[in-house]
Amino acid sequence: MNILVVGANGNVAKQAIKELSKSDHKAVAMIRDDKQTESLMDAGADRVVIADLEENIDHAFDGIDAVIFAAGSGGHTGADKTILIDMWGAMKAVDAAKKHKVDRFVLLSSMGTVDPDNSDRIKHYLVAKKIADDHLKQSGLNYTIVRPGTLTDDEALGKIKLEQEIEVRDTTITRADVAKVLAEVVDRVNTYGKTFEILNGDTPINDALDRV
Repeated sequence: MNILVVGANGNVAKQAIKELSKSDHKAVAMIRDDKQTESLMDAGADRVVIADLEENIDHAFDGIDAVIFAAGSGGHTGADKTILIDMWGAMKAVDAAKKHKVDRFVLLSSMGTVDPDNSDRIKHYLVAKKIADDHLKQSGLNYTIVRPGTLTDDEALGKIKLEQEIEVRDTTITRADVAKVLAEVVDRVNTYGKTFEILNGDTPINDALDRV
């Protein structure tokens, strides 16, 4: 499959591209700055497409079979960018996928999105994520929504805790392990129409995904 990775220059997305390069899939890296092309090709992208989530992105979906949306405004931007990228950008990508008959869509979301009212510090972020999640759920696409907890840059552990809603949130999760999950779920039919949270835990990633 040709898999469009939206937000490809992000840490998780770039590691997901590396994971996809080990498979039979071809990663198409969507970025807004062509200066990032070389690093994405080095990471294993089959090709790069230049598109800005704040503008028209339809052309990026030509010839695509599946989407991994891993774009985010980042922790150093304000609520306006969160709305434009994490919410509106994700919704635009869902709509573009439908328009181009791309039926498979994997969305990187966030733990805590079930009920944003439980958070004060990043409530606007969780609201934006929830709206994007709900838009995808209502799209008719074969979706999977992955909601990781607090991210770290530690080395991959290869083991996770996976539940629809994790009650005991006593660990974090590495970006590398999140990337592995995103890459693995793309062609897993058992994850279609599923939303789940992940943290590092005791179960090998493939075993955890088998049980979804």
